[in-house]
Amino acid sequence: MRASATVAALGRAAWAGVDPEGFFRRHASDTKPFPLRFPGLGEVLFFSTADGARDILTAPGAQCRAPLPNPIEPVVGQNSLILLSGEAHRRARSVLTPPFRGELMRCYADVIAEVATDEVATLRPGEHLMVGQTAQRITLDVVIRLVFGVTDRARRSEYSRVTTQLLRSGSAVLMLVPWLRRDIAGRGPWARLVAFRAELDRLLSEEIEERRASGDHGSDVLGLILAATDEEGNMLGDDVLRDQLRTLLAAGHETSSTSLAWALFHIHRDEKVRLRVIDELTAAASPAEIATLPYLGAVIQETLRMHPTVPIVLRRLTAPLTVDGVVCSAGDVVGIALPALHFNPMVWNEPEAFMPERFLDTKPSPFQYAPFGGGYRRCIGAAFAHNELAVAIGTIMKTLDLRVRARECGRPPRAVPRGIATKPSREIALEVIARR
Repeated sequence: MRASATVAALGRAAWAGVDPEGFFRRHASDTKPFPLRFPGLGEVLFFSTADGARDILTAPGAQCRAPLPNPIEPVVGQNSLILLSGEAHRRARSVLTPPFRGELMRCYADVIAEVATDEVATLRPGEHLMVGQTAQRITLDVVIRLVFGVTDRARRSEYSRVTTQLLRSGSAVLMLVPWLRRDIAGRGPWARLVAFRAELDRLLSEEIEERRASGDHGSDVLGLILAATDEEGNMLGDDVLRDQLRTLLAAGHETSSTSLAWALFHIHRDEKVRLRVIDELTAAASPAEIATLPYLGAVIQETLRMHPTVPIVLRRLTAPLTVDGVVCSAGDVVGIALPALHFNPMVWNEPEAFMPERFLDTKPSPFQYAPFGGGYRRCIGAAFAHNELAVAIGTIMKTLDLRVRARECGRPPRAVPRGIATKPSREIALEVIARR
């Protein structure tokens, strides 16, 4: 009996690893938590109810911390905001948050539109826009330009090459199974990841040193971070700064590219949705106006409901906490299964359907809908990501008339782990009908 239970537990973990959306959606109707064991982390007790999400997301920082080890640590580093807890997390967040304030988002819209326009400039009728590849190039170039202010094309290409190699080297197996992280005489997957990370750190260090030497930090995100201090007047140390920049470069790009790909897929899979987006775009005279369009915003929200890029939110308790009536002990790891929460039939009408208008009619609570996490650990780039997606989608659709291939109209791709986010399991191709 014990052996069969172990096999079943391993089977569940494997299923969650290769098909997280499919696995967790199966628990959308669960009213009780369910356990799942992860390599290196141990057992996580997952909740899929709004009450469970509320108790976890509103737990004070003194009662929980980021669970370690974390599979993304090899890429982002141990000083990443994602992995820090307690006072270290609070100090780093106070320095990193200001560049992503809402009023600065409008300044970024023109750059996002320029990147998207350049990316689709050569496409002609009869050709195909490869959605996943296009989304990756757009979001990576946006981060390189806006975070680092890099305008030189050769320099941007170098950043893009190294970042792409680093993220590709962080395979799901290598990230999830810590004992595979071994350097075998300078060879193997782990050695490649370490080498690419060192190469990216070299570029980051050069960028930081050039800014400091010039005395002009600049007005981009890096410049604002270099000039910022915490409440005690302390700047980020170089090691911490590199880890935070690597997090912005890798995490911001990976998650946004996934959401951009899914959004373009769903828009062009449903003619009513596509026509409504196109109609709304006619009223937008600038990239900044595109970012404020309500229906396009609802499309993005619905995309994130169906496909949260990071499907789980985890906390390790440092003190007892009652979650949805369940008493959990210090040391326990509790989690929110976002695909289950976002497909809960008690909250969402027809959860399997792509219905952007649901976000125009009502506003879900932050405990029913949490694609960016919540509480004091909510993603600092949430507003930036929403604006980036809106401007990129709007720019592409104002430039090209696209249609989905007939074979893409059937069952959607699965969401599979790739690096630090989940992505469509297959490339999505949209045919170019005309240029506008």
